[in-house]
Amino acid sequence: MTHERSDLRFHRDFRRLWTADTVSQIGAGVTLVALPLVAIRTLHASPFEASLLVMFEYLAALVIGLPVGAWVDRMRQRRVMMAGDVCRAVLLGSIPLTAAMGALTLSQLYAVAFGVSVCTAFFDVSFQSYLPRLVAADQLVQGNVKLETTRNVAQAGGPGFGGAIVGALTAPTAIVVNVVTFVLSALSLARIRTPDVKPPASGGNLKSEIAEGLRLVFGDRSLRAITLSSAISNMCATIGASMLLVLLAGRLHLSSFLCGLVFTAEAVGGLLGALAVGRVVSRLGQGPAMWMALIVSSVLWLLTLPMYQADWRFALALLLNSLGWVSFMTYKISSVSMRQRLCPKPLLGRMTATFRFVVWGLMPVGALMGGILGQTLGPRQAMWIGVLGELAASLPILLSPLRTMHDLPPTLDEAPEQADDMAAAT
Repeated sequence: MTHERSDLRFHRDFRRLWTADTVSQIGAGVTLVALPLVAIRTLHASPFEASLLVMFEYLAALVIGLPVGAWVDRMRQRRVMMAGDVCRAVLLGSIPLTAAMGALTLSQLYAVAFGVSVCTAFFDVSFQSYLPRLVAADQLVQGNVKLETTRNVAQAGGPGFGGAIVGALTAPTAIVVNVVTFVLSALSLARIRTPDVKPPASGGNLKSEIAEGLRLVFGDRSLRAITLSSAISNMCATIGASMLLVLLAGRLHLSSFLCGLVFTAEAVGGLLGALAVGRVVSRLGQGPAMWMALIVSSVLWLLTLPMYQADWRFALALLLNSLGWVSFMTYKISSVSMRQRLCPKPLLGRMTATFRFVVWGLMPVGALMGGILGQTLGPRQAMWIGVLGELAASLPILLSPLRTMHDLPPTLDEAPEQADDMAAAT
């Protein structure tokens, strides 16, 4: 019975949260391929115009990234997630509707992408803040592993399925799948029975709460290192991501299905990596596993890029890309668990929002850089610059206490004296 209580598979409300996330990830995997192909193939976007779509997909993190954490910490977080699902379904549903009327434009795609990014900002901050409230502290790593595993299972099929739908029908039609999955996600969240308690009023104003989140993230050496490493990695990755489909669909003229297989390979690698995280971390330790994972994944992606060709080398590119994600998933899961562990529960929303502001806020910058580089130098050359930049992402962790940290530290809620030390330091 003790085993059942500790295993989250037997946690009813976690299963519903798990289901909600999984079905929305299936649809998101479809849209990952379909939305850029709407711009590139339906609306004939240039490399720079295509990069603007990626920029708008992440722009909310820069525009509202800081206050969203303070807002979420004042709200019932499950309701925020449900509202985010419903709004995303409505926004994405407008694309096939206008396309059917022959009125779809790039401006609408940009507006929808930005609106979805706003909803996603609220949803993701709420999601990461809600999980530690739903499960025990010693179940966080288990919960994050299960969520990442099923996300990658869903995303493994989603892009390939999306590419097949685009090939058989049209890119706008494929987006309908994502609309349905967001509705199903909202319904699953509505079935959670754990009380969705409104957090007590903090008594502070918005400015002071944002400042508190900034002090927490940048006042702690470990949180600061994770934030900076993730920011460098995400910005450089977005340089390449903004040009990926421009290269594959626009320059190499690969089919929609083959374009989707690139994202499927990433997801399969992520799934295998998520399954291996526990063993890798127990052998190497939390900190060494993170910086080693960043270096190995960057090297593998350097080897992947020249293999993107319209011949047999494309299969090798899929394999190398997948192996890169096997490695990167160790960093992704370990860093999320470390952040959640280091942060006091009342500050989870502000910590997550501050992290997203820095990490996701640089992604539109990366997309814009990718568009400019792709338009002037070419898509593949822009991707080379992005991948080379990712090699620097391990430096902040290598220069922090995480470099040799073997185990997760106690939470600040479990160690009041540590919290007092941090408060004094900030």
